Amino acid sequence: MKTVSNELVSFVVPVFNEEANLPELIRRCLLVADAIENPVELILVDDGSTDASRALITAAARENPGRIIGILLNRNYGQHSAVMAGFAESCGEIVVTLDADLQNPPEEIPKLLAMIDDGCDVVGSVRQSRRDSRFRRFFSRLVNALVRKATGVPMRDYGCMLRAYRRSVIKAVLRCHERSTFIPVLANSLASRPGEVEVEHARRVADESKYNLWKLVNLQFDLLTSMTTGPLRLMTFVGGGLAVLGFAFAVLILVLRLVYGPEWAAQGVFTIFAVLFIFLGIQLAGMGLLGEYIGRIYQDVRARPRYFIETVVGRETDRSDPEADKHYVATG
Repeated sequence: MKTVSNELVSFVVPVFNEEANLPELIRRCLLVADAIENPVELILVDDGSTDASRALITAAARENPGRIIGILLNRNYGQHSAVMAGFAESCGEIVVTLDADLQNPPEEIPKLLAMIDDGCDVVGSVRQSRRDSRFRRFFSRLVNALVRKATGVPMRDYGCMLRAYRRSVIKAVLRCHERSTFIPVLANSLASRPGEVEVEHARRVADESKYNLWKLVNLQFDLLTSMTTGPLRLMTFVGGGLAVLGFAFAVLILVLRLVYGPEWAAQGVFTIFAVLFIFLGIQLAGMGLLGEYIGRIYQDVRARPRYFIETVVGRETDRSDPEADKHYVATG
């Protein structure tokens, strides 16, 4: 299979502690690269791994210079920051992202490239026969529903990292400097013709998922606060409704006191405290939500780098001082 004009295709893979999967991932990605006949560069972004992933990436890049590119971040910044580092380093007119755990089979990449050939500038993938736990599947459906509601883009699976992008979309994404970035949502908001294709979903070949319950909750907060102010608007409606209910309750208590006398009012102390605690809890929840937004504003205003690249290997010469070129350090 060839894509339009025999364009260079970049595979971008964020890696975090995937030493058990990396050799098989590299082997299968190179086989796919040979099968599509297009020039391909495989960009492996090590996101501060503490196992042998960095050494494996470095060795593979030096054995396949120009074909495998290794980007070594100085510490862990998170999956989406690592992908942004890969975007900045990529040279392809088409960029494909996928996870390193092999749950996104590299063999499905030609399906995405075919959709790009058909005119799409962003192609997402819908996982069929998912091999995740029921909790993960439920959480994924919830997130997808919220994203569709917030963005108005009716794509079915925002959680799958196996996606393809045209260079024009990649350039637009790199010009967006917000620190909390959920790339599929951001890219779809910039695309003129998004598309989706169904792909297979495999079990993890080795190791366990890096997303535990706490990380999934954090991801949900990042997702909601980075794409919409809807939660703040919801808290406004909830607060207004509770204010009306509180006023009505106060009038009711006053009327009942006048009817039954002060003794009844004394006996209603615990009810008043219960209602007070409910209002106080909702108020504190609203303040916490507002704090989430203010905290993200604070992070963006400081304009610190989204990531810092320690070394790039696999180009003509390895680079250990990427600060000399702003192309390699994206601000957030």
